[in-house]
Amino acid sequence: MKIAIVCYPTFGGSGVVATELGIALAEHGHEVHFITYKQPVRLQLLHSNVHYHEVTVPSYPLFHYQPYELALSSKLVDMVKLHGIELLHVHYAIPHAYAGYMAKKMLEEEGIYIPMVTTLHGTDITLVGSHPFYKPAVTFSINNSDAVTSVSESLKEDTLRLFDIKREIDVVPNFIDIEKYNNPFSECQRDLIAHKDEKIITHISNLRKVKRIDNVIEIFDRILKKMPARLIIVGEGPEKDPTQKLCEELGIIDNVLFVGNSHEVDKILCFSDLFLLPSEHESFGLVALEAMACGVPVISSNAGGLPEVNIQGISGYLSDIGDVDDMSNNALKILENPETHLKFKQNAKKTAMKFETKNIVPLYEEVYEKALESISI
Repeated sequence: MKIAIVCYPTFGGSGVVATELGIALAEHGHEVHFITYKQPVRLQLLHSNVHYHEVTVPSYPLFHYQPYELALSSKLVDMVKLHGIELLHVHYAIPHAYAGYMAKKMLEEEGIYIPMVTTLHGTDITLVGSHPFYKPAVTFSINNSDAVTSVSESLKEDTLRLFDIKREIDVVPNFIDIEKYNNPFSECQRDLIAHKDEKIITHISNLRKVKRIDNVIEIFDRILKKMPARLIIVGEGPEKDPTQKLCEELGIIDNVLFVGNSHEVDKILCFSDLFLLPSEHESFGLVALEAMACGVPVISSNAGGLPEVNIQGISGYLSDIGDVDDMSNNALKILENPETHLKFKQNAKKTAMKFETKNIVPLYEEVYEKALESISI
């Protein structure tokens, strides 16, 4: 099958999943074409079945905002015709499903009928999509997709609650290649970033308010009062400066390491003893799954799809949003007893294995087959 994948090429979870999906599909023998404005950060063009096509948006003084959707839909039309692409898989309802629908309509004018699968990841539904300015376009894009998937049951419920959806939504969870997280490092030298007696706590995100980074700092501060520890914060975003100021105010700045965006997340998680994710909303929580794949227990909120990933009392603990006391107590409960910590580490990895690539990618292939059948009927 020849498949075009449209996604954001950034460090965000949707782009990561779309890229890993394309690579896995290529390994299954499919021909995969990534179509986006920049090469995805996790895409390495070292496979004969993987191709990348850049969307260029010409700059015209007439436009106050350059029309990416227009450029994307035109590029999709050109690539479908040039490479004989059989199916579009767009990640995010807007702008990608919207542009995909326009490409479908342009192709139909030339007698080319191609199905579009739309995967909903989260903010396209719960944040951007629910805004009154965009809601009609999101509703239209979802209802005019040939198949729709969401990354969690929670996100599916949000979508059905917020929009007037006429189309069935299949839940296909995010996934992970466990082999990549089987500690490939010959020397996992913790002393590169922490003293031997220090526990290493990690948080990874785009450092937006919804991630509640202040709660991360408050939890870590309470851990630090009970035991030597160091916090690693991975990512860039608008809350970085306020977070650094909070660390200074609490007098813990020397125990917190900000590493920015990193291509060595697996190595950082290899060092980690505990992962913190107290988010206000998570449609799935891919970073929590990545941590669990490395055998790192997770302390998280119970927001969105997190309870579908982080299993209470097994891979970690869940608390109500903003309940720093409970999160801190749960963190200490895991860290203070070596036997308890080891048990949670083992359970975290075992839980992550349910989301292995080999278990999830065939579900997408089934969705593709159904979408293709709907076009041929």
